[in-house]
Amino acid sequence: MTVSEQAEDVTAAEAYDEVEQLNDLNRAVGRQVRLLRERAGLAQRDVGDRLGYGPDLVSALERGVRTPQREFLEAADELLDAGGLLKALVEDIERAKAKARVRHPAWFKDYARLERSAVEINDYSCHDIPGLFQTKHRIQALYEMRRPLLDEETIEQRVAARLARQEILTCWPPTMISTVIEESVLRRPLGGPEVHQEQLEQLIRLASLRSVELQVMPMNRTEHAGMGGAFILLTPKGKRQVGYTEAQDSAQLTTDAEEVRILAARYGSIRAQALTMQESVALIESMVGER
Repeated sequence: MTVSEQAEDVTAAEAYDEVEQLNDLNRAVGRQVRLLRERAGLAQRDVGDRLGYGPDLVSALERGVRTPQREFLEAADELLDAGGLLKALVEDIERAKAKARVRHPAWFKDYARLERSAVEINDYSCHDIPGLFQTKHRIQALYEMRRPLLDEETIEQRVAARLARQEILTCWPPTMISTVIEESVLRRPLGGPEVHQEQLEQLIRLASLRSVELQVMPMNRTEHAGMGGAFILLTPKGKRQVGYTEAQDSAQLTTDAEEVRILAARYGSIRAQALTMQESVALIESMVGER
């Protein structure tokens, strides 16, 4: 059975329509910004200088070829005396981006399709916090520190795509998610102290969900079944469990029953060696208090 046969995919026509809807909205917002700017008697350079943007970006936003960010719309609303008109468009823009910009790297797309239909996800993470649990600021920081560097448009798309995946945390019936995260990952303040603090607090909140089981693998363990690296076990609705691994921008999905069985047995050992859920939350809470 191929991955494409297992996946619930979005058709090319649906994806095209969603992107076109976002483009139409961008153009409508751009016209509003231009009219408000002209009413205020300001040039594009004037707006850019006062808001901290280049004139080329302001021009692109007015022409509808760039998607305006929340920060720009809120600041422009004040500068152009829009009376809340631009601020009111923020939710519409973000909703349209979430639908149209589920644009994952090519090597990740097959897994992302399967994840949307998952009834259970088991995730062992040894180098980062699972993407489903990451805050927006952490996601942004992670993509900004990528090497080679990603352009702003790609970063924006990737952040929106990862946030869109997190909808499965609040759907009903919920996807059952268990994860084991290395303690060393939780002690690495990626993105800076404030971003890290927010991320730890997010983990504590998520651990309180009935559909989430979060454990930490402490650094003092003398035996560890997960030394082969990170992996995910995913069960799509009505289909067999699959295994997923990735490294250095490459990924592998396996449906081979024996390989999946081995990963499942390994995950069971990892969970047994990790702290309990209560101990794990207590450890994360102590890290928050260390600031």
